[in-house]
Amino acid sequence: MSKEDVGRVVIRRPHGKSERHHDDSWKIAYADFVTAMMSFFLVMWLVSIVPKKELQGVAEYFRMPLMTAIVGGPKMDTSTTIIPGGSPSVIPNKDPLPQKSDDDALKKARNSAQQEEDRNDTRRLEGLKSDIDTLIKTDPVLKEFKNQLLLDMTPDGLRVEIVDKPPHPMFATGKAQVQPYMGKILRRLGPVFNKLPNKVTISGHTDAIQYATGEREYSNWELSADRANSARKELVAGGMDEGKVKRILGLSSSVSLVKDNPNAAVNRRISLVVLNKSAERRIDEQDAVGTSSAQLKDALSPSLPDPESEGAVEGEEADTSIPQ
Repeated sequence: MSKEDVGRVVIRRPHGKSERHHDDSWKIAYADFVTAMMSFFLVMWLVSIVPKKELQGVAEYFRMPLMTAIVGGPKMDTSTTIIPGGSPSVIPNKDPLPQKSDDDALKKARNSAQQEEDRNDTRRLEGLKSDIDTLIKTDPVLKEFKNQLLLDMTPDGLRVEIVDKPPHPMFATGKAQVQPYMGKILRRLGPVFNKLPNKVTISGHTDAIQYATGEREYSNWELSADRANSARKELVAGGMDEGKVKRILGLSSSVSLVKDNPNAAVNRRISLVVLNKSAERRIDEQDAVGTSSAQLKDALSPSLPDPESEGAVEGEEADTSIPQ
């Protein structure tokens, strides 16, 4: 090798046609372009079918700052929707999807707690029944008339019935006057009902024998109600709290104890029911005012006096003398 060849740079070039390099990145860009155009035309179509007034609402929605939307601010009407069943809404939605709420879980928990409370209430009433049974067996007065005291559990609560049985009627014949031994029974039972906060209903019952005047004047309806009220007075006199009475009912002979013999003496009775919480709620719902506030307002507003029926006739001096 000569000295001239030492510093020489030799470049070899391949002979023949070179291979082309393939670049596919344009396909990704083209797919993004097609997707953007499809989205654009979809938005344009939606805008074209939405009324102009509701487009303003959509614009306000997107102009709302994020913090305002979270904390609270102008809200859109959610009764309509762009897509049926969805929200927010700008197109009438005829078939909205049911909206789940935390209220369902709250109601379920409340119902569960109420059921547990009702079970505990039933157990307390059964305990009260056991206490009254023991009192009837040990108290000298109640023990003497134990055959006239009937105890049972009903769907409304604990029922204690005092029935007529010859020769010991509870009341004077055809009157609401309590006989002395009946008064003693009621006064012994009065304090027992204070053991529970439950309310008490008192019902009076008679046999089917009617007064000579029938039901046109004083009848078994009035008699049964008066006897129930007389029983209330004896219970309170014995120590029962006055506020425990929920209802006083006069049922005449409509609920006979002996169906086959409506004139039987045992049909004449006083029925005391210590209500359970469920029965109290039902009574409260029945007694709730059902009229609207407008009707109630009209009922409470004073009526205008009738000028034709009130005061002296015009031109005639009124008589101000006092009868002697």
